[in-house]
Amino acid sequence: MATVDRSGKPLVLPICYAYDGTNLYTPIDKKPKSVSPGELKRIRNITGNPNVSVLVDVYNEDWNEIGFIIIHGTAEVIDSGKEYRESLRILSEKYIQYRQMNLSELGLPVIKISPNRIISWGKI
Repeated sequence: MATVDRSGKPLVLPICYAYDGTNLYTPIDKKPKSVSPGELKRIRNITGNPNVSVLVDVYNEDWNEIGFIIIHGTAEVIDSGKEYRESLRILSEKYIQYRQMNLSELGLPVIKISPNRIISWGKI
């Protein structure tokens, strides 16, 4: 996921995500962080500039089988309510690690990405 701060400085991070057919969700999980969730650069960037991009690629040694999707969208941080609980459910269904860390019990925020432009190429 790529975010940009108010001064235009980019930040690109790998993410784990779940897609509900409309939006992507990526959590702040309990892996060690040096600051609180609200102080994370990605959260501060989204608060100041909600425009984000996500790249999903498929690599194969056979270059006839490679492809990618670029998702441009707007992001917001959610931390309560029905949508928040549902995002935690689908993330925990997709990733056993999130079930093991009891993601839904942690009370940590989730980044919701609402796509507004999708570009794809190749085998995806």
